[in-house]
Amino acid sequence: MENTKLNQSSHNERFVSLAPHVRSNDTTQKIMRDVIIALVPAMIGSIYFFGSKAAILLAVCIISCVGSEAIFQKLMHKEMRISDLSAVVTGILIAFNLPATSPWWMAAFGSIFAIIVIKECFGGIGSNFMNPAIGARIVVMASWAKLMTNYVSPEVAKWTSEVVASSATVDATSYATPLTLMKAGTFEQLPSLMDMAIGNIGGVIGETSAVLLLIGALYLIVRKVISPLIPVIFIATTAVVLMLFGVSFEYIPYQLLGGGLILGAFFMATDYSSTPMNTKGKIIFAIGCGIITAVIRAKASLPEGVSYAIALMNVATPLIDRITRTEAYGEAK
Repeated sequence: MENTKLNQSSHNERFVSLAPHVRSNDTTQKIMRDVIIALVPAMIGSIYFFGSKAAILLAVCIISCVGSEAIFQKLMHKEMRISDLSAVVTGILIAFNLPATSPWWMAAFGSIFAIIVIKECFGGIGSNFMNPAIGARIVVMASWAKLMTNYVSPEVAKWTSEVVASSATVDATSYATPLTLMKAGTFEQLPSLMDMAIGNIGGVIGETSAVLLLIGALYLIVRKVISPLIPVIFIATTAVVLMLFGVSFEYIPYQLLGGGLILGAFFMATDYSSTPMNTKGKIIFAIGCGIITAVIRAKASLPEGVSYAIALMNVATPLIDRITRTEAYGEAK
């Protein structure tokens, strides 16, 4: 991003804006391409564990996001910007937040809502007040809670041709996630930490394999697309607050590997446009996400709180930016 403005007058005078003056070859398309590359391991893992159902959800979400963005920009006579790949990233993240049993129309609705309502109606990329994928997950969860919690084990998702969303079928095939089991106090039914790490558990298709998500996150950190500041503080705060609420240290790894914490911390809480601008603000943002996540998991009726935590802190970002704003060098009070 170029923050320096150079205007040359007839007398060859130059007017330079206030510091900082940052030169970078990064473009939105390059950044989003890196994010897509980082998400490839988890995409491959989701298809491996959940079969064609995961592939269909990924395709529906990506096509719906790109298509709705193109149609909206065309109708509003805006510059066509689907080539920046941001809609593709949104589609992947929305699919990652859906269980394998989700019907295609629900995936399409969430994708269209994310692009048109949360992104484009607020000015497009860089102007959205929250991460579009987070907004889509919350709206879909509020509208079709039963379908959004109809988790199945990877074995059932892979080898069953169709899971019908009826009460009888849900009773026969539904899968209790590790966080749900801990919430109910049935610790003896918890899967092994190895299964949780590699993704051989039920849940939404993108949150299950912590190892594959961390591989992608490491790629983004090495490429300097994201900073580890927010994710590390977010995850660490969640762990500390959960222990303060009485969660045994023995079960903290289950809390960190489950419930989409890694997916949310590295791939959604680091969204450029909906997180604070400076370091102090990012720290406050991350701590807030961790506290809210832990409170929801420990004290609320829901077993998982990452999406709500990030959404609430996204809304608080303008206030955080305001109270952590630094003065420009030489600025008079």
